[in-house]
Amino acid sequence: MTLLDQFQGQRSAAARTGGGEWAGQQDGQSQGQVNVGPNERAVSVAAGGILALLGLSRASLPGLLVAGVGGAMVYRGVTGHCHLYEAFGMDTSQSEGGSQGLTAEESTDEHGIHVEQAFLINRSPEDLYRHWRNFENLPAIMTHLQSVKVLDERRSHWVAKAPAIAGGKVEWDAEITQDNPNSGIAWRSLPGSDIDTVGSIRFTPALGDRGTEVHVSMEYVPPAGRLGHWVAKLFGKAPRRQMREDLRRFKQLMETGEIPSLDGQPHGTCAGRGVRYKDSQ
Repeated sequence: MTLLDQFQGQRSAAARTGGGEWAGQQDGQSQGQVNVGPNERAVSVAAGGILALLGLSRASLPGLLVAGVGGAMVYRGVTGHCHLYEAFGMDTSQSEGGSQGLTAEESTDEHGIHVEQAFLINRSPEDLYRHWRNFENLPAIMTHLQSVKVLDERRSHWVAKAPAIAGGKVEWDAEITQDNPNSGIAWRSLPGSDIDTVGSIRFTPALGDRGTEVHVSMEYVPPAGRLGHWVAKLFGKAPRRQMREDLRRFKQLMETGEIPSLDGQPHGTCAGRGVRYKDSQ
């Protein structure tokens, strides 16, 4: 039995015995203080309990600090209240239908995270379509991808980076659902994949012979649901910003034949000695 189960059992017992004070406290909490969804609460209780036991078993100052973190996580899970969420105005206790702090191009609903971006690239639609249609080219453009292997004319296997909490990577098989030569491609993940995703890209000739307008739309549900999205946001990996950077890389590759990089380039340091970017990381 987990701590969350014990908490729920105590609440039920209080209700049966007419514990008005308990009920009043919890009702007030649920109306004004609960800002953590049930799945996150369960994870917090489980992870917090493990950290607390691990810290106490070490019988040292660092161990007590770890135990304190674990206790805070247990408190977060049992009460459903997160002070960090409160400070940032976040609330994951509601239904998946809300979109908080996201733009029109990056919204979260019951289908997950939806992101759209557009870029003008000075190449023909035919050239851009031909390069994107070979999905094995995408890891060089989309930084979150580790690899894509084409299985046949319509199916491919994708491997993407993921937070450590999700296992470090996610994999899925995708199939092409629409293929309009030199105009656009649409794809979706197949049942049984680690992640549910659909995506599309359109290549439209720009006015005035200025190249091609590339419009990408993607919708996906991370393995941890909304928790996975907020983890990504807290670590600065906003999906919309990442997609824009990926399209910029695509533009650089198609217009110049390479993606500029600082790796291997010398630069100065505060100590006054030159090092190369890759060597200094």
